[in-house]
Amino acid sequence: MKKLVLVLAAAALTLTSCSISKQTAHTQQICTSIRSGATATLEVSPKKISYTYVPSKAVRKGGYQNCINAAVREALLQNGNADVLVEMQNTVVEREGLMGRKVKTVTVTGYPATYKEIKSLDHNTLRGGCCK
Repeated sequence: MKKLVLVLAAAALTLTSCSISKQTAHTQQICTSIRSGATATLEVSPKKISYTYVPSKAVRKGGYQNCINAAVREALLQNGNADVLVEMQNTVVEREGLMGRKVKTVTVTGYPATYKEIKSLDHNTLRGGCCK
């Protein structure tokens, strides 16, 4: 009988000894701002370019906007390694398939431009308010 009482007492202790503790942490908001700025002259080419890009399967997996971004990148590399395409317009040809739409070609047009004379802004210009 004593053994049965001891076994039951041990079983009761093991079942009731488990507990869950939950801790949370709080952070204090600190009012600060980090600002940086620069100005640059943009040299735009007078010649408008047009480039047609056929995205690979890996590029298409990145999505619709990834196909457009890759087309712009390739257009800039093929036309003098410019920095940005000004007044960019794009035409996307898609094909409807069993698995949804698939981008076949992307044609981008615009004016290639490069950044010249990049200058940092002084600290007086960058003064700003506090965060809220």
